[in-house]
Amino acid sequence: MEQEYYDTFENNLLQAILKSCTSHKMLEGTLLASEDIDERWKAYAPEYMADAVPQVNAYPAAAIAWAGYVGMAVAHRWDEDWERYSTEPYEKLHGKEGFDDMDEHIMQNILGLSLESEEAQKIEDMMRRAANTAITYIRREDTEAQSTKAFYIFARTTQVMFRIGAAMELHRLGYKFEKVNLGEERVN
Repeated sequence: MEQEYYDTFENNLLQAILKSCTSHKMLEGTLLASEDIDERWKAYAPEYMADAVPQVNAYPAAAIAWAGYVGMAVAHRWDEDWERYSTEPYEKLHGKEGFDDMDEHIMQNILGLSLESEEAQKIEDMMRRAANTAITYIRREDTEAQSTKAFYIFARTTQVMFRIGAAMELHRLGYKFEKVNLGEERVN
């Protein structure tokens, strides 16, 4: 029953953020995804959580949003040269200041965007909106701070943000779902 509760929370949050991303033209109503990319989150999640959890009280939006930037970086690497980057260590996503400037490092040094560019600003705005939506959903759960339930809710939230970030980058790179053989979908 607990598993079902967390699955429902994750799905509801994912759908809300997907809808927001679509209304802001950052996605087209579908979560673009790849098993390779999702598997990378499983490898990065423990280290990400070790970085993010201590930041939750002081910087909740950053602790949540940075997972989206990690998703963007992984999707970008997947498109660029997956054979080369499929085992890239998590620390390579850190900026000069470690976790604190990970977002700027990913935008500039992995995605190749100037922080002042219109595209970078759109991404930053969307990540902020998504993180704020996530915070609203977390607060609705009315969980006790620092409880096991709060940890799992936060973990599911960062996973959603990672997947949204990856989808946004795949969309930015021109990928989209196409119908093939008997209505199956695939990323192109």
